[in-house]
Amino acid sequence: MGKLREHMKGDLELRGLSPETQKIYLHHVTNLSRYFNSSPCRLGKKEIKEYLLYLLREKKASSSTVNLCYSALKFLYARTLKREWVMEKIPRLRSTKKLPVVLERQEVESLFSVTSNLKHRAILMLIYSSGLRLTEASHMKVFDIDSKRMVLRIREGKGRKDRYTLLSIVALEVLREYWRQYRPKEWLFPGRPSYKPLSVRSIQRIFKKARTLAGITKPATVHTLRHSFATHLLEQGTDLHRIQLLLGHSSLKTTTIYLHVSRKELLRIVSPLDFTSNNDS
Repeated sequence: MGKLREHMKGDLELRGLSPETQKIYLHHVTNLSRYFNSSPCRLGKKEIKEYLLYLLREKKASSSTVNLCYSALKFLYARTLKREWVMEKIPRLRSTKKLPVVLERQEVESLFSVTSNLKHRAILMLIYSSGLRLTEASHMKVFDIDSKRMVLRIREGKGRKDRYTLLSIVALEVLREYWRQYRPKEWLFPGRPSYKPLSVRSIQRIFKKARTLAGITKPATVHTLRHSFATHLLEQGTDLHRIQLLLGHSSLKTTTIYLHVSRKELLRIVSPLDFTSNNDS
């Protein structure tokens, strides 16, 4: 599917989708072609439904993965191939709404304390203290740090939107120490070779190692640091709209999920059992 792949890639670029999203969409389309050993041009609604069910039933893919594949195939057939795409004939899987895992402040501090490598500690500290997404941290450049205004500039975050977020005083001191030792030139956290940014997989491995050393048993990932940033800000009294801007959420509805995991919000509510017991005494 060489020509078709290039055609779709051009459509994705013209649509303004991020390089990461383009890569994921093309990956799903390629896997569909390999599954049937045929060009997607020769496949129809029957094969698409069969493949989505294969992902769900046999591959045990999550609802988000299946829906991402759905979006990729819809883009291919509706935009690139200009075919009819009827929702009723190819239904979309209803997403499950899961609450994010959040670390306690002591758990976050333990991650930093067990990370002896200065570069690794600087990465984890910056992600948490500024609420960064994984790819945002990976693609951070030296000139994105504005120490005079104490902000970080996020270039082309999710939805290809720029934004500013907090720069922690503590994180800045660690970053200065890191810069004196490593002297990064373009990428704040260069990989190998140095003209490329540190890969997201490398950052995931750094976090996994720190989580193990810190003895954290929660199913936490690098993205958990971003969730913890938002939740801890909320518990400090920061209003939701400001948190929305710092995180780069398009809708406030997305940010309100942290109301469900904020301990401060829960502590304001008295259980009816405790209320009854207090009145009886």
